[in-house]
Amino acid sequence: MRVAVVGASGTIGWPLTIALSARHDVVAVARTPGPVADSGVEWIAADATDSDAMCRALDRVEVVYHLVHSLGANDFEALDRAAATAVAGSAAAGGARQIVYLGGLGEAADELSPHLRSRVETATILQAGPVPVTVLRAAMIVGAGSAAFETILALVERLPIMICPRWVSVETQPVALADVLAALIGVGGNEATYRQTFDLGGPEVMTYRTMMERVARLRGKHPILVEVPFLTPRLSSLWLYLVTPASVAVARPLVEGLRIPTIAQDDRIWNILGAPRTTFDQAIRTALLQRE
Repeated sequence: MRVAVVGASGTIGWPLTIALSARHDVVAVARTPGPVADSGVEWIAADATDSDAMCRALDRVEVVYHLVHSLGANDFEALDRAAATAVAGSAAAGGARQIVYLGGLGEAADELSPHLRSRVETATILQAGPVPVTVLRAAMIVGAGSAAFETILALVERLPIMICPRWVSVETQPVALADVLAALIGVGGNEATYRQTFDLGGPEVMTYRTMMERVARLRGKHPILVEVPFLTPRLSSLWLYLVTPASVAVARPLVEGLRIPTIAQDDRIWNILGAPRTTFDQAIRTALLQRE
């Protein structure tokens, strides 16, 4: 099967590209191509917002993975909108049978952050086209390079005492990078998943505070967490910027999204794929090993 990964150089796109290349002909699309020597991978340099470039990249592709998210850019919502429009049209023109899109949980909330709103809009644009779309919505992905995970880890590593905003008491359902990859691979070309939306959550629901405490324990640390009510999203993002690798442009949309619970509403995807889920502690251990 001929498969394209749009956003192939990213945290999810890169390992997905490598995994898919073991069984499919893979077209890896990114603004900056990766190593051309990778067996079975055809790298194409293209901006996802460029319709002409995407038409050339997605020609004769059967399954298109759309993993582009412009978080960090000042106009990320407009860029995501343009990318979704270009990919939807180009996939249809190239004869694709399926588009697989990775979005985020929390999209059913009444007041969405710009980050989550952009995810919803991207899915809507893709689904408006003629190519069947499979939407996977993930909670925080636990893996090396994941912006949310790296932020949590940096807080634990750098601060023995944390003055925390109220969002640390919000519940989430973190999911291992390996499980997200298994789901992405499993739905590709699977007609039973066409025009379906699935939630990707790990086996445990916990607050961000609990998550930080669990990560700290695995790192042999014992930070003191003090919650205060006056840290606004803007102040929280500046706080993250000062003590973590996240830029303000990334931190603020992330923080605004963290105020919304991200919990999977059903576990259908794991039953359909017959895939076991990785525990939170094991996901953390794996992520830490990948960073070394």
